Amino acid sequence: MSIISDVIENTKAIIKGMSVTLSYIPKEKWTVQYPEEPVTVQPRYRGQHLLHVDELGREKCVACFLCAAACPSDCIYIIAADDPRPPAERTGVDERFAEVYNIDYGRCIFCGYCVEACPKDAITHGYNFELSVYNRADLLKTKDDLLITKQKQSPNYRVAFADEDVDSEYKEV
Repeated sequence: MSIISDVIENTKAIIKGMSVTLSYIPKEKWTVQYPEEPVTVQPRYRGQHLLHVDELGREKCVACFLCAAACPSDCIYIIAADDPRPPAERTGVDERFAEVYNIDYGRCIFCGYCVEACPKDAITHGYNFELSVYNRADLLKTKDDLLITKQKQSPNYRVAFADEDVDSEYKEV
């Protein structure tokens, strides 16, 4: 008699579980046909870092090492250099600049502490999310890869407007 009651209980549990699964079938799907359709990202999305330049094209980074100190994963490597030339001919906005600025994306956790720590707003997060590579060594991005004037951004994304309701797991469809 207990075997029959166990079978009945298990059948009820399976029917209850399948009813939840089947209830999602008529709902609108959230699948994006990437890369044919652009992906919509939040305005505060943290993608690949950008090193900014001023209006004259000079690098804003003054190699203060605050971003490297704030980084919990220790993925930022900087070598500072002095530029004694006149201000109009300098590489950066200050006498000191980052000769080497590397970020290891194999270690980066995209926390944003480096952006918060920068006093000159020289580093920010962009919207580029296409960082997949075949070789782990290619995850090391140099200053040339990170400069906003040289970085290639993915054409397959769209930034949502501030009042736009973007994909969320809690959104009612």
